[in-house]
Amino acid sequence: MAFTGFPDEAFIFYEGLEADNSKTYFTRHRQMYEEAVRAPMTALAEELAPEFGPAELFRPYRDVRFSKDKSPYKTHQGAFVRVMPGIALYVQIGADGLYTAGGFYTSAPDQVARYREAVDNDLTGPALEKIVEELRAEGYAVEGDRLKTRPRGVPEDHPRLELLKHKSLYAGRRFEPEPWVHTPEVVDRVRETWRAYGPLLDWICAHVRGSEQPPR
Repeated sequence: MAFTGFPDEAFIFYEGLEADNSKTYFTRHRQMYEEAVRAPMTALAEELAPEFGPAELFRPYRDVRFSKDKSPYKTHQGAFVRVMPGIALYVQIGADGLYTAGGFYTSAPDQVARYREAVDNDLTGPALEKIVEELRAEGYAVEGDRLKTRPRGVPEDHPRLELLKHKSLYAGRRFEPEPWVHTPEVVDRVRETWRAYGPLLDWICAHVRGSEQPPR
């Protein structure tokens, strides 16, 4: 199946799910989900695979075991290309449009320790700082889980204090559901952003690496 874009029904489905996040709604509209959301996302992943590798699609069900919010379904469809454990390229579609990202998402203790050591290092830290500055200058948001205060032992005047607060780090860009999301142009938009995340992923893979340890 060639990717031709996400149809209007994809956004209609998620608008309805946001209003009625129930098994009744999902069951009634399951065919719409399969045809308008999951099938196009699968086709998009296949278009991108030759350059970035195969992607895995997330299941639509939320893990509600440890959440106060017991809504059973995710209000977006995501897919990711695993680069290393906890390090990935990501794309999602939802009622609010398209979102892409790339970076490391887990906060396993060994990853956080290696990350902070590399950020603190005066040889490797400025390289990340430059990558982050360039991404922000190009309109990308740089986000992740962060400490509210500085890590223990880090001086207040550390030149990369804000980066040291991170326990995960990724860049991302959001796109409104404009007419091009219904066309194959989506492939080019995702490809462009995933390429832009390349320097960040290279730095993370070199200095943070993956972890099989569970997140904190």
